[in-house]
Amino acid sequence: LCSPILGDRALKPGDEVITCATGFPTTVNPSIQNGLVPVFVDVDLPTYNIDPAGIEAAVTDRTRAIILAHTLGNPFDLAEVMRVAKKHDLYVIEDSCDALGARYEGQLVGTFGDIGTVSFYPAHHITMGEGGAVWTDRGDLKRLIESVRDWGRDCYCAPGEDNTCNKRFKWKLGDLPRGYDHKYTYSNLGYNLKITDMQAAVGLAQFDRLADFITARNANFAILKDNLADLEDQLILPEATPRSEPSWFGFPLTLRSDEEGLRDDLVQFLNEKKVATRLLFGGNLIRQPYMKNRLWRVSGELTRSDKVMTSTFWIGLYPGLTEDHLAYACDMIRQFLRDRPART
Repeated sequence: LCSPILGDRALKPGDEVITCATGFPTTVNPSIQNGLVPVFVDVDLPTYNIDPAGIEAAVTDRTRAIILAHTLGNPFDLAEVMRVAKKHDLYVIEDSCDALGARYEGQLVGTFGDIGTVSFYPAHHITMGEGGAVWTDRGDLKRLIESVRDWGRDCYCAPGEDNTCNKRFKWKLGDLPRGYDHKYTYSNLGYNLKITDMQAAVGLAQFDRLADFITARNANFAILKDNLADLEDQLILPEATPRSEPSWFGFPLTLRSDEEGLRDDLVQFLNEKKVATRLLFGGNLIRQPYMKNRLWRVSGELTRSDKVMTSTFWIGLYPGLTEDHLAYACDMIRQFLRDRPART
């Protein structure tokens, strides 16, 4: 989206991109790396997505895009995001790294905005070792995405093909001499991001199992929620975004107590009991060390993002977990909350 080929629609240094303050750094980092200014909006509890009420208030005359992740497989409020984007003519990039197969109002997430992405990191719904995918239904963006993937070259021939444009040696681009081989003409600042055939084969085989993986993960989510329902006076349990069908990746929990260090004591206790946990990624990202001296802006307050940073963790929903595994995890949480010593 920063390519000069997009003309007046290209994102330029100093342009603002609305995002959620709570999440994984790589949702935000490409904006910073391209000289854009992330504008942070507070998180919503208990969906763990951007607070939809804060999105339009973050828009200024410098705003050009909205980039958000569907947190832990729970779709964000796409109706509000797309309403604001349409009203203010903004790009929308959906980071669906944790949400493969999730739907909002019956439509797959990642297909609402201009660009959708997904990750094939080993722990995600499906994997091919590493890597990911990006998609769009816009022809101009498709060509740009493929160019950035393929070193930034201008040629759009498919692998193994030549002269699709029927003028391979007749182009005049940039300051190159006329007729310079189109295969070696570079119009974008690109990378080499192609996957191997072996990775693709693994990914295709994983797709055949995706529906079963999603069913198992969602079932594990339901088991945890049922088993922890009696602790709602102490824990904020996750809720699906209205009108959504999540593809749950994890089960987030937030301690209602503001007691300092309580979350850390709990996750350490669970670790000792062989119950794996993770924090909600980077928490409030503006408090991360790498954000010091960066250009960013906050819209509104980040009270709930700070709460997530101090009081939230999540449990994985790996499809191979059994009901006994999940019951044990719940028992350990319950044991800690029942028996924990008071801090002095």
